[in-house]
Order: sequence, then structure tokens, then C-alpha cells
Amino acid sequence: MHVIHRYTRVIATCLALASPLANAQPWTTVRVATEGAYEPWNTTLPGGEIAGFEPELLSNLCARAQLDCKLQAQDWDGMIAGLNTGKFDMLMDAIVITPERQAVVDFSRPYAATQGVFVSATPAVIAGAPSDQAVKLDGTVASNQATIATLKAMVKGKTIGIQSGTAYTDFVQKNFADVATIRVYKKSGEHMMDLTAGRIDFAFDDVTFFASALQTPENQGVHMVGPKIGGPIWGPGEALAFRKADTDLKARLDQALTEALADGTVKKLSDKWFHADITP
Repeated sequence: MHVIHRYTRVIATCLALASPLANAQPWTTVRVATEGAYEPWNTTLPGGEIAGFEPELLSNLCARAQLDCKLQAQDWDGMIAGLNTGKFDMLMDAIVITPERQAVVDFSRPYAATQGVFVSATPAVIAGAPSDQAVKLDGTVASNQATIATLKAMVKGKTIGIQSGTAYTDFVQKNFADVATIRVYKKSGEHMMDLTAGRIDFAFDDVTFFASALQTPENQGVHMVGPKIGGPIWGPGEALAFRKADTDLKARLDQALTEALADGTVKKLSDKWFHADITP
């Protein structure tokens, strides 16, 4: 949810770098960072072009805002720090709005709201998995207790793969580290490789990421297991990130997003890339 629908590990670093940079000139060109490896949100094609839901939406938004947006790939670990030190002007990488991130960057209004889910390649786990009915969690212990207990029973004694610094990382570590081994990966594609190779038993990530990843031949034996988890536990949704000083740039993109949501553009692109409506 890529998510992350994603990402908290770099907050401590960013607090030290959060002194915003002022921009003295009017905005014409905007440097936008994305991971380029979180299909179908964003992916790097063989020729180097970055494609996917977010690059296509970005093109539409920047045209509305009369901005020349230059998209470039950047590993997540250095993304927020790079924004606050002036390497980029904006981030678009399925970044979930969280209070920790709001301490160091500003966000646009959300353009998506997705779910997280476990996957497994173990036939016995898949056959005995609990209901895949969607649930909404609000982040309180009491409301989450039944769902967490069911999932704990499923993963007990197993190894779970999770991408580092995502909105889902903290959820997995807080709720399952006492019953399972947690293995952290730099990119989502890495936990998928270990899952299909049998080196881990589960992976947890965004439903939209898995919906795409499970269509590839190498992942044909992998299936979503257990409930699809959505709701306030993941925050308001995915949004663009800005330096705190750049209120004018944020305002222009917020206006563009408001228009794109109102006229159905975001829904159309969501249906195209995810085969589902993930508008907030």
C-alpha cells in the first residue's frame, strides 16, 4: 500500500534534517522521487522509463498545475532525507500518511487508500488459512484483538518477510514478533523471491502490490491468506509528500488532486492499474 499504500524507519534521520529549504523562485520544474520498483504503483521498464499508476497520475496532476515534473528513481531509505536536503521537491511512492511522517514532511490530500494482507506459498497454510473477508481496524488494541489473535495462530512459529520502513513494518513487528521470526527486506521484490524459494513462510504487504506480483509465472504458487486489513490503522491514505516550507507547491498539487478526484480521473487510473477502486 509500497503503502507502502508505506515507510517509517527513516523518521529519526529525518528529524535531524527537517529544517526546510525555502524556494525563492516560482515553481516551473519539480523533481519528483519514486522507488520505481513497487508495481503497479510504480515500476521501471527495461528502457529506464518509470511507469505505473502513480507516474500516470503524476503526469495528469502536473499538467493541471502547469508544472514540468521530472520523475526519478530513488531507494526508499534515502527518500525523505533527500527531500528535506533539497535533492527532490516532491515524493510520490505509495506513501501512507502517519503522524511520525507528518513531523518531518507535509502531505497532500490522499489520492488512494488500500489494504494490507499476508501471502504464503505453503499449500497447508493456504488450505487452512482463516477467512479472507476484508476487515477494518482502527488502531486500538480492543478493536483489533480478535483479528490479531486469528493471525497470530496462523503465523506462530513461522518466518514473516516485510519490507523495511513501510507502514506495515511496525504493524507486523508489534503484533507478531512474539510468536514469529520477522525478516526485513529493502524492497518488496526481495521478500517475494525468498517466499517462492521457501526461505520464509509468509510475506505481508499491500493488496495492490500482491495483486500484480501474483500474476507473474514465478509467483503462481503464492496466494493471499487471511483477511485483507484496511481502515484507520493505516492512516488517512497514500499522498504526495513535500518539504514543510513548500506550502505553495502543496497548494497547487492539492488543487490538481481535488479536480482529478472530482472528475473521475483517479478512479479511472485506479481501475486501469489495480482493477479496483482505491480512491479514498
